[in-house]
Amino acid sequence: MQITKNVRPPKGLRKLVFRFPIYVYRAGLSPLFGQRLLLLHHIGRVSGKPRQAVLEVVDDDPADDSYVVASGWGPTAAWYRKVMHTPDVTIQVGRRTIPVRAAKLDEEDGAKTFAKYAARHRAAAKYLLPRLLGYSVDGSEADFRAVGHQLPFIRFVPH
Repeated sequence: MQITKNVRPPKGLRKLVFRFPIYVYRAGLSPLFGQRLLLLHHIGRVSGKPRQAVLEVVDDDPADDSYVVASGWGPTAAWYRKVMHTPDVTIQVGRRTIPVRAAKLDEEDGAKTFAKYAARHRAAAKYLLPRLLGYSVDGSEADFRAVGHQLPFIRFVPH
C-alpha cells in the first residue's frame, strides 16, 4: 500500500455530489440504499445545530445491531470530530432510526474490518475507494489491512 496523495474533504460541486444521498434520505427513498449506507444525525460542535452525513457501512453485526463506518477523509472530517466530541447520536438505516453511541475502533480492529470489507466488495476496495482516498493497493489482504490501519473507524452501538 502506498499513499499517493493527501486528500481533503470535497468542496464546491464535488461536495454537493457527496451530499446528494442526504436528499435521497429526506425524500423518503432510503430503502434504495438497503444496508449499504446510513444517515448519521449529529450535533455541530460549535453551533449546536443538527447536522447530517451519509456514510457507507463497512461492517454490521445483526447480533447487537451495530454498524461500523470509516472516515475516509481521516480524523479531520467534520462528522468524525463531531461524533468524537458528542458520541450519543442517531443513525438511520433504511427506514429504521436507531439511537446509538459511537465508539472508535483501534487500528488493528480497523485493519481487520477493512480487509473483511475488501473481501466482500472487491471492486470498490481495489479500484474506487483507494483512488478516492489517495491510496494505491495491489489487491492483497496485507495492502487492505494497511489501508485499514490508516483510516479511523467508528462502531455505532444501540443504547
